[in-house]
Amino acid sequence: MKNRRLYAAAGKAVNQSLKIKAGEDFFLVTDKDKMEIAEAFAYWARRAGAETTTYLMTETLRPIREPTRLFRLLAEKSPKVMVYMLDARIAEKPFRGYMVKTGEAHGRLCMMPGITVDMMERLVNIDYVELASLTKRIRDLIRNAGDVRVTNPAGTDISFSVQKRDWHIDIGDISRRGRHGNLPAGECYTAPVEETFTGRLVISLIDDKLGRGVMEFKKGTLAFASGKGIEAILKNIGDDPTGRIIGEFGVGTNKGARICPNMLEAEKAFGTVHFAIGDSYGIGTNTSRHHYDALIEKASIFAKRRWIARDGKYLL
Repeated sequence: MKNRRLYAAAGKAVNQSLKIKAGEDFFLVTDKDKMEIAEAFAYWARRAGAETTTYLMTETLRPIREPTRLFRLLAEKSPKVMVYMLDARIAEKPFRGYMVKTGEAHGRLCMMPGITVDMMERLVNIDYVELASLTKRIRDLIRNAGDVRVTNPAGTDISFSVQKRDWHIDIGDISRRGRHGNLPAGECYTAPVEETFTGRLVISLIDDKLGRGVMEFKKGTLAFASGKGIEAILKNIGDDPTGRIIGEFGVGTNKGARICPNMLEAEKAFGTVHFAIGDSYGIGTNTSRHHYDALIEKASIFAKRRWIARDGKYLL
């Protein structure tokens, strides 16, 4: 093995998170920069007895917005385990949306956009029992709350209902058909009731675009936005109204994750929350080709008539 720490993390992903079995089809979508990570996954998949097909997305095909006919045949032909580990690019969000829907329909899917060797070593080779316990505790603090309010010192102040909305947890368990999740893992999430979502978000990151930004919502729809990162997102959305509707409320639960320019890690950071515009992954009413996460640091959360978190610190 070239990198023992990386291979140990990939082994945990293949054997404990995805639980790949002998005879399963393993479809690995990667690019040149992620090839070292892809090789580590393929090594453990082979040892598990799976048949691995690797699709190398070359730069000449990017940005890819829609799958090719041949790619559809590979992804949709039979139930399989799929892992997506391309460099994260906002122009490719429609393609990522296709991967999520296809993974859930034809097997199970691990999404790792922007994954790095460092993230694999720090955040994938972890104690998932401990992560699950903490994530469930935080979810239970908010679940069944009628209304939620989120603020932060930068000026965020948003109120909304989550009544009758399902809560999901991302704790590294992607072992059953119909599931999709991230590695690194560590969040609980739902979709706000769209028409109740009114207020202001002051964000530090939106989909790997650093810089402070402001997003103001009225009845679930983005009504005003400022900031270079958000402007880039809105340019990519264009005139598609579904890309401006609130789609997710998520809470980071991974104590090892850091606030950094990579949203795959930043949204998992303990003490943060994130909101996404676009697709609600079937939890809410909005369906879209788009899904963009916006990070709120040092979040305070008010639910069930009390503050459960203050400036990023939980009152557990």
